[in-house]
Amino acid sequence: MSRPKLPRKSTSIDMTAMCDVAFLLLSFFILTTKFKPSEAITVVTPSSVASKVAPDKDIVLITIDKNGKVFLSMDDESKKLYIANTLNSTKNLNLDSKLFSKAAFFGTSFTQLPKFLAIPESDRKGNLLPGIPCKDSVNNELVEWMKIINDSYQGQKMNLLLKGDNLSKYPTFKNVLYAFKKNDFLKFQMVTNPESVPMGSDLWKNNQTKASDPLKSE
Repeated sequence: MSRPKLPRKSTSIDMTAMCDVAFLLLSFFILTTKFKPSEAITVVTPSSVASKVAPDKDIVLITIDKNGKVFLSMDDESKKLYIANTLNSTKNLNLDSKLFSKAAFFGTSFTQLPKFLAIPESDRKGNLLPGIPCKDSVNNELVEWMKIINDSYQGQKMNLLLKGDNLSKYPTFKNVLYAFKKNDFLKFQMVTNPESVPMGSDLWKNNQTKASDPLKSE
């Protein structure tokens, strides 16, 4: 007697639950994503082959944009309070110390600092500001900035960084370096756009040798 043949039925899977989960995850990532805000100072740094990571604490950053404007930023609010009080006592600027300590960066002359602090932070854009005067050794307010900053740290460790646009001209760099040297800041780090070591280069071959034989790297 032959076996009766059962009718074949296609398998059906209910995808409703999976679609619900997918949309929930998509909604979660959309609502929790933080978009990168536009930078107040637009700088395109040159590329370099480097593995050293820039410090993220006790930073004093000097930025030079493509037009040669110089800006200064710090991460320590207590040091900025000291600077504000020093400027008030030496230059009678009548600065709001609290606003000064909260400022993300500084990009104007000493005399214009009160007006600079009066600008809403969202409107402080590098392209709209004159920058710190740093034209030559005579008209170089960055020298005094660095002196006051040095006094604010009072021997404590400070990480001095220099970030320059790829299109900025050498004379501005020279004037910034002059301000560093006048205050005995002889060591600083350049902020660049890191890239991988080109394959086949001497550095690449050296890294490959160290990776294959760790004893040679000691």
